[in-house]
Amino acid sequence: MDNVTEEVHNPFGIEVPGGGAYGYGDANADFHIIGDSPACHGGAATGVPFTETAAGRAVQSVLYELGFAAEPYSDEPELTNAYLSYLHPGFTDGEPSESSYADQERFLDAELRAINAHVLLPVGDRPFRYALAEHTTLARKLAPDAAAHHASPVRGRGFLVVPVADPDAWTVGDRAALVETLRELLAGDYRQTKGVATTVG
Repeated sequence: MDNVTEEVHNPFGIEVPGGGAYGYGDANADFHIIGDSPACHGGAATGVPFTETAAGRAVQSVLYELGFAAEPYSDEPELTNAYLSYLHPGFTDGEPSESSYADQERFLDAELRAINAHVLLPVGDRPFRYALAEHTTLARKLAPDAAAHHASPVRGRGFLVVPVADPDAWTVGDRAALVETLRELLAGDYRQTKGVATTVG
């Protein structure tokens, strides 16, 4: 079922006390990119995930190369089949606290249910740890080290999870590996990775 909305910025009306970098992009996307927080991956001024930082530029450049984004970088990217969210969308003075992460995870859960994508791309260790625990059965088998599993698909409960090392720590070949993996998924029938129902923690 498609979402009936033309809104690209916070299409589901989520409100975080103090404001935040809310979900952004195609509300009918098959690919859902999950970052950490505005403090980590940018958006404190724009309110858009994966902007204003080198990490954001790296992620957007990959989306552009694969045809998800209309240009290599924008503070308001035009996205097709891709949606950007944060595990902790709220603005903070410095890195969010553990209790704040725990509280704001519910906003991502709501967006995951609403978007109902086929492929999750958690960027960095904390989003990967969340994806492993909440959307796969492998949390006890795989260390939540996004770099160790970078661009290697993990079959989840209702999603295919493709971990992405934090772009600030990408080494030679990491970008190319991610592009190659996503290009292969796009060339195949990645929708078959979807289960009968999406499980949200």
